[in-house]
Amino acid sequence: MATPKVFTVSQLNARIGDLIASDRELQMIFIEGELSNVSFNTKSGHLYFSLKDKNSVIRAVMFAWNFRNLRFRPEAGMKVIIRAQVTVYEPGGQYQLRVEDMQPDGVGVLAMQLEQLKKKLDQEGLFAPEHKKPIPAFPKTVGIITSPTGAALRDIIDIITRRYPCAELVLAPVSVQGVEAPAQLIRAVDLFSESRAADVIIIGRGGGSMEDLWAFNDEGLARAIYRCRIPVISAVGHETDTTLCDFVSDLRAPTPSAAAELAVPNRIDLLENVQALFRQSIKYMNHQIESRQKDAVRLSELILARSPLDAVERSIESVDSLAVRATNAAERGMDSAFAYAGELFSKVEALNPVAVLNRGFAYITHNGNNVSSVHDVQSGDRIDVRFKDGSVSVKVE
Repeated sequence: MATPKVFTVSQLNARIGDLIASDRELQMIFIEGELSNVSFNTKSGHLYFSLKDKNSVIRAVMFAWNFRNLRFRPEAGMKVIIRAQVTVYEPGGQYQLRVEDMQPDGVGVLAMQLEQLKKKLDQEGLFAPEHKKPIPAFPKTVGIITSPTGAALRDIIDIITRRYPCAELVLAPVSVQGVEAPAQLIRAVDLFSESRAADVIIIGRGGGSMEDLWAFNDEGLARAIYRCRIPVISAVGHETDTTLCDFVSDLRAPTPSAAAELAVPNRIDLLENVQALFRQSIKYMNHQIESRQKDAVRLSELILARSPLDAVERSIESVDSLAVRATNAAERGMDSAFAYAGELFSKVEALNPVAVLNRGFAYITHNGNNVSSVHDVQSGDRIDVRFKDGSVSVKVE
């Protein structure tokens, strides 16, 4: 008969802990219940409590880094839905819940659905940083997808026109809550993407409850933003509100006003940057001038120390002599050329028919041809007779 294995208490608790840790379903579960024995440790920032229903109770802990993300204050008697991991507290031999998120019951079902969808899309890579498109530094056109009557639109327009008035604004008016909102939001994103009607898109609305913001948790909208060819800035609700739209967008802004500031540069900042660059350029130029002046002084001193003035003066005298000789040769050449030109002019003048006309002669043309014989014309022809001071038309008899 085999000897039974004897465990120590620590070994048993560790074994049970391993068994629970190996069960993947227990690594992320959603549990609903009522809070009791709520205790907040002010030093560590951890929250300790029990979760119970009418038949059972289980201890739970929510560490400070998760507790800080809660948007409400847990109190005893409050019904909640939590997302947690089942663990074993080995020193006490007790299993407990390590809580990662908590939502008040009522919105708890929505929160659970959102969490599951968020996990699904995250696993597909829709939230991956490498997919994020950069926001253009100087957009010419900003697309806005929001309600045409909401305060968010007024805030966005006011801020962009003040910060960067050269930007053109294109509004796609949509419903931001209700049954029709998801389809309208998706259509607006696709329309901007297909038409390339903007350089950057702001999509969002003002704050509200989870139900009010639920359209921005639509899976179809998340996928539309993911495939959009234009960078998208999400601006849904207040800073504490988060939606799937925030995770999948290329940039998340805490509010619509902040989105407007992120979408365009501030013209005052740009002007200050230009002025700073101008000052730096002047400083650099002055430095370069000063440096070149120093170089020139050093070169002047070096030239004076090694100056070939004698050779230069001799060269100058030689150049002057050559210049005089060249000038004399040029003058002689010009005289000869003028004389030759005079002879040519006299010869040309002797052959000039106008000069002959000046002596009382005339010449005759018929239809543009010179007439040198009576046989070149017939009775009735009209001929042109050219004198020194004009011409006449004559009829041959």
